[in-house]
Amino acid sequence: MIEIKEVTKKFKDKKVHVTALKHISLTVEKGQVVGLLGENGAGKTTLLRSIATLLTPSEGSITVDGFDTVKNTNDIKKKIGVLFGGETGLYDRLTAKENLEYFATLYGLGKHETKVRINDLSKMFGMKDYLDRKVGGFSKGMRQKVAIARTLIHDPSIILFDEPTTGLDITSSNVFRQLVHQLKQEDKTIVFSSHIMEEVSMLCDSVAMMHKGEVVYKGNLEELYEEEGSRDLNYIFMSKLVRGDV
Repeated sequence: MIEIKEVTKKFKDKKVHVTALKHISLTVEKGQVVGLLGENGAGKTTLLRSIATLLTPSEGSITVDGFDTVKNTNDIKKKIGVLFGGETGLYDRLTAKENLEYFATLYGLGKHETKVRINDLSKMFGMKDYLDRKVGGFSKGMRQKVAIARTLIHDPSIILFDEPTTGLDITSSNVFRQLVHQLKQEDKTIVFSSHIMEEVSMLCDSVAMMHKGEVVYKGNLEELYEEEGSRDLNYIFMSKLVRGDV
């Protein structure tokens, strides 16, 4: 469970204060898949980084399974898997397998468990043919697959994805979507941002729409569809912009 209470995040940029998040309150229940929607600069990545303990709120608080993101960072890091768009966190001079083994070691996995996890994840993402190749020569899609595997290597209970299908082809994107369905069946808690409305519609129980650092809508998808009289998320979001609802 993730509880975000009145969180504000301010940055100082060339003596100018920029408010990236404005008094955000949001609760993500255990086992939920929640999609963050919003244009570039809406604050989605800042919010995910704050949940992941990488940023400290200027005001307010965030707790993950009862642990405070400022006071209990190590406890939280053991529970979460994180993937941010454009940042794979991989080492180019290591092979895909060596990268996964390294991160498994950081999380305290034993050799047998590591071997099993790598085998399962490589099958899931079709990585067996290049597990022993150095990551430095990988295509963007190949790197993204390994990065997703790295995110899941320690079997986290809470997973944060920022634009997770960036660089993936259609087949790999479908594999990712199947993975999310599987993780949901395992009662994992997932929060992810995406510009692909179809992806959010297919995978999420709830959405949080963000605009200029604020959460302007949060709620169940089915209730949103009924309220708007449409199941087209792109249309709903754009119509809210036009109406001034966001």
